[in-house]
Amino acid sequence: MENRHKFKITIENVRKWLGLVVVAALAVMEAVICAQYASSDPDAQEWWMYIMLVVCCILLDVSAALKFYVIKPLNLKLAAYGADFFFLLVMSVITANDFTVVLYCLVTTELYTSNNESLKLSFIIFGISAGVFVLSFVLGGIRLYRGVPVYTAVVGIVGGSLFGLFILLIHFAVITAFMRFYRMSRRLSAALAEADASKAELEKAYEKLSKTAVYEERNRIAKDIHDNAGHSITAVIMQTEAAKLLVDTDPEEAKNKIISANIQAKNALDQMRSSVHLLAGRPAAISLKDGIEEIVAQTVDSTDLKIRCDVEDVALGEERTRFLCNSVKECISNGIRHGGATAFYIEAKRRKDEVTLLVSDNGSGAGENFKEGYGLKSMRERAAEFGGGVRITSEPEEGCEVEIYIRADVAEVNP
Repeated sequence: MENRHKFKITIENVRKWLGLVVVAALAVMEAVICAQYASSDPDAQEWWMYIMLVVCCILLDVSAALKFYVIKPLNLKLAAYGADFFFLLVMSVITANDFTVVLYCLVTTELYTSNNESLKLSFIIFGISAGVFVLSFVLGGIRLYRGVPVYTAVVGIVGGSLFGLFILLIHFAVITAFMRFYRMSRRLSAALAEADASKAELEKAYEKLSKTAVYEERNRIAKDIHDNAGHSITAVIMQTEAAKLLVDTDPEEAKNKIISANIQAKNALDQMRSSVHLLAGRPAAISLKDGIEEIVAQTVDSTDLKIRCDVEDVALGEERTRFLCNSVKECISNGIRHGGATAFYIEAKRRKDEVTLLVSDNGSGAGENFKEGYGLKSMRERAAEFGGGVRITSEPEEGCEVEIYIRADVAEVNP
């Protein structure tokens, strides 16, 4: 914005100096024309013609200065140009001087340089100035070539008119081409300045968005720690407390409680480690197949459970992989705690842009009395965030089957 402001000030200064140059050049050329007129056979000149010539020169100078520095509305400028052409016509008829074409060029310079709307008005002014010049040159020539053979007069008038028109055309073409180039460069400068300003605004917005994204991500991780790891630790405490009460009366059930607590404790530890990695900006890179196989291996090593897997090497982002792995742990823990399951089947496959995880067990099942706890509700919410959902099938004495489906990001789909 600052550069554009400086650019405008520079152009205004140039127009001021151009006005001074035009007015000064007009005064010089008028002095030359008046001097030549005065030196050409004074006896043939009338005194009132001198006065009219001087008055026209003064009015022409005043009009030029007003157009450059005072008059702004276009209609007033056009009225001033109409008066200018009348003054030039009178001067040309009186003096019949070839230098009057220079006056036409100087007078029209202001309009050619100030007309920012279109070239149409400039063409109209050029046509009017050319017509007035030819008319004034013909009238002045008739007066100048009085008593001269017609052929000589015609050649002089036609030749002078064509030469004058050529000068007017060159002046119009040069000024118009320059102003066209200037306007294009000014639009380009304005566009570049606007692009710079937009770039600065985008950089600020990006910085703000980045800070917001980091803040939201940390809040999400904190919520995960609170919800998932906190829930797992609470479950560990409850399972161990229950095991203490059952160790004498029902050793087998106490054993299942301890196994479930062990799985929940490992689940909480994995969640804490994953969250720490995310907070440090180092997401734990692991495939879904490796993650599930690691969970199965740890569970089988520390328990008597039998787990069979059919997991495809599905490419997923870190968040989706972590969610599905946590879901496997939750399903195993729920199967042991609520159904007394001793065997599990885990399947993970992708169909087009959807990834499906299936965990089934041989527990007691639930039927119509089945109620979802905190873990399953949290699982549904997270699945919905990934564009999917959770389907649970549980019949008495027929075990439980949990199917989780989510959408895979386009960038995560294997070619």
